[in-house]
Amino acid sequence: MSKTRLLGIVIPVGALRSSKPAAVGEYPDLGEFALLCKKMKVGLIQLLPVNDTGGQSSPYFSLTAFALHPLYIRIGDLPEAADFKDKTAAINKEFGGQTRFSYHEVLQAKMELLHEIYTANTAAVEQNALKGELGTWIEQNPWVKAYSVYRRLKGLNEERSWKEWPDHREVTPADIAALWQDPKLRGEHLFWVWVQHAADVQFSAAAKIVKDAGIILKGDLPILMNDDSCDVWAHPELFDQNLSAGAPPDMYSPKGQNWGFPLYDWATHEKDGYAWWKQRLIVAAKYYQAYRIDHVLGFFRIWASSPYEYADSSMMGRYIPYAPITNGDMRKLGFDKSRVRWVSRPHIPTAELTEAIRANISGEANTEAITKKVFSKALDRVSGEELWLFKKKIQGEKSFDALGLHQSCRSYLSKAWQDRIFFEYEKGRFSPTWHYKNSRAYQTLSNEEKEKLEELLKKRQVKSEKMWEAQGKKLLSMLVESSSMIPCAEDLGTVPNCVIKVLAKLKILGLRVVRWQCLWDTEDKACIPFEEYPELSVCTLSLHDSTTSREWWETEANQEQFSGFLGYPSLPKVYNPGTAKIFLAKAASARSRFRIFLFQDILHLSHKWYADDPASERINVPGTDNDFNWTYRIPAPINELSKDKDLVKAVAEISRVKAAKKNRGNS
Repeated sequence: MSKTRLLGIVIPVGALRSSKPAAVGEYPDLGEFALLCKKMKVGLIQLLPVNDTGGQSSPYFSLTAFALHPLYIRIGDLPEAADFKDKTAAINKEFGGQTRFSYHEVLQAKMELLHEIYTANTAAVEQNALKGELGTWIEQNPWVKAYSVYRRLKGLNEERSWKEWPDHREVTPADIAALWQDPKLRGEHLFWVWVQHAADVQFSAAAKIVKDAGIILKGDLPILMNDDSCDVWAHPELFDQNLSAGAPPDMYSPKGQNWGFPLYDWATHEKDGYAWWKQRLIVAAKYYQAYRIDHVLGFFRIWASSPYEYADSSMMGRYIPYAPITNGDMRKLGFDKSRVRWVSRPHIPTAELTEAIRANISGEANTEAITKKVFSKALDRVSGEELWLFKKKIQGEKSFDALGLHQSCRSYLSKAWQDRIFFEYEKGRFSPTWHYKNSRAYQTLSNEEKEKLEELLKKRQVKSEKMWEAQGKKLLSMLVESSSMIPCAEDLGTVPNCVIKVLAKLKILGLRVVRWQCLWDTEDKACIPFEEYPELSVCTLSLHDSTTSREWWETEANQEQFSGFLGYPSLPKVYNPGTAKIFLAKAASARSRFRIFLFQDILHLSHKWYADDPASERINVPGTDNDFNWTYRIPAPINELSKDKDLVKAVAEISRVKAAKKNRGNS
């Protein structure tokens, strides 16, 4: 592993603009960008994932862990495209001038043209697959067979999820092989092979230019797979589709996050020596010398809740693995059967629900009918009491929608659904809910009962952490030992101590986002000095999911506190190149091995490249689904940026900033 301190840049491939006008950034543009980075003394380029995501613009919704995105192919460079220059130019002319690229429109236009080019060259491609370079490539990339079959079927079914297909929802390896070998379907399958081969050739060539420039290329491996993916379809045994991965509630997502991705069945992966994961690393290593392990906490433990079709939040989730609370534990707490029901199932008073419904639909003539329907469709009465329980068919907040209840009732029912201390996820196995202390049941416990409960939960936490440490160490050791690429972990969120310990032991670089590196448990929430950052870390100012440094400074930051931390108490309230230089230089002084910054933050060193609205420079706004996300493009072609001598000089100076030395009193 290289121990050289490096300055790096994060950029999505689609954001690049080369000297050749194009509708979107393309693989060959990366080579041109590398030459600019070399000029600026940048030693690392980090990309967002470049896997095929189909109709999803988010690079974290892969259709497979192996295929590259056709969107980034430079069609004009394909040998078969010589007779299609006018059509290629027309696409680039129509979309090339956009500030942000139109993901769906550009993808559709490029895929239609690729189909047209392939149709005109089908015979030659088929011959190449039989006896030429393409045939050899197929044998070297066996994953492409299942992928091509999956892509053909997905197109046949109007791009719907494989779970909605009338046929081939459940397949065996033999079924996939039979479809691949069907001579009637060979031409359709080979289209996807041809596309993937073209993407591989172009990306490999660009990656070689980066490497030859002396720059490390860093990839991004999303930990989870899209539910609607070739991998889940073709290898269902590797996934637990009964649960959905996500994140627990926090200050940014009070309802938590339900990503809709299945969990891994780690026991099955272990049986075949983690072959699927090792193949991922082999494919990634064709292009990268380093890689980002997305959501590394998920290798230790993952927050799991009901599948997305049942729950739109993850409030009722739990960590997996987790040492459960059992019926025996409940008995030791002094809880009999009815008390267990009280703490693990929401109890809704008749009057409370009736009043909530009336408050939401006051003035409507059918209030009584609406109320009656809620009681009959969603609830069961506790015998002899004015209390109600949810029917057992309710599996999450979305279950209320399927009952045809009045929309105004949903808010109350959703909140009531979460009102419990424990969630019984299997018969006799319980986990505490995230906000259990706010529940009706918790408020009725005596102080002695609360103390006993907290003591039990602490013991389960300690036991669970040991489980997390063992699992994380096993899985991450497998990754580290299977590849020579430099592993870098995205370890944001509520990080258990075992994560920090395992990452350090395995020499995996953690992530340090300056704005969040604070002593949150102290009154003043002081920022952690750069000299205290661990050497085994990546320091950054902003992320693809956050505001840029410019927008953060102008709209979110405690300017007085952060200015004092940097040692420049009179920084202007409006961001400018001087401020950018201070931010970047200070962050570059961190002891972290890699100091990697969003290219937008780098561009702020020059007034020439400031957008009128800083919000327009973001890559993604989490929790939103729109045409803005993931479509960022740099403000000028790479060759124009290269002519900005002040920018190039400023970045080169920052690359030479030395690590701040620890004070003698620091550990």
